[in-house]
Amino acid sequence: MRHDELGDVYCSVARTWSVIGERWTMMILRECFRGERRYDHFRTKLGLGANVLNDRLRVLTEEGVLERVRYQDSPPRHEYRLTAKGADLYPVLVALMAWGDRHENDVPPVRLVHRGCGHRAEPRMTCAHCGEPVAWREMAAEMEPTAW
Repeated sequence: MRHDELGDVYCSVARTWSVIGERWTMMILRECFRGERRYDHFRTKLGLGANVLNDRLRVLTEEGVLERVRYQDSPPRHEYRLTAKGADLYPVLVALMAWGDRHENDVPPVRLVHRGCGHRAEPRMTCAHCGEPVAWREMAAEMEPTAW
């Protein structure tokens, strides 16, 4: 199956990957979560060619993850803002970061601090009902009959 066909599959992981699974997409989103919005920043910070950056920003705006907003009229200039759909990807980015910290870095390059209490924050999945932490072996996947 080709990457561009994943969006048509009845599987949440496949459909999500069809939106965010390209090589540079999560790096662009990382910059957005750091508060960056401008094309020039993305291009300079990530070292992307215009063709790749334009394509990724196009897909993210078409998918409703980012919104393209004009911030200057003469000459016309736009910035890219996270939508609610885009903001919902924050736990995904943090989970990827935590995995990288655990398996790819001796010293984590970034530390997340909860602004509310000032202490280090660590992502973890919890049960929505009882609040207990859960791991994959403690979960059961109940599949729809036509799920892939």
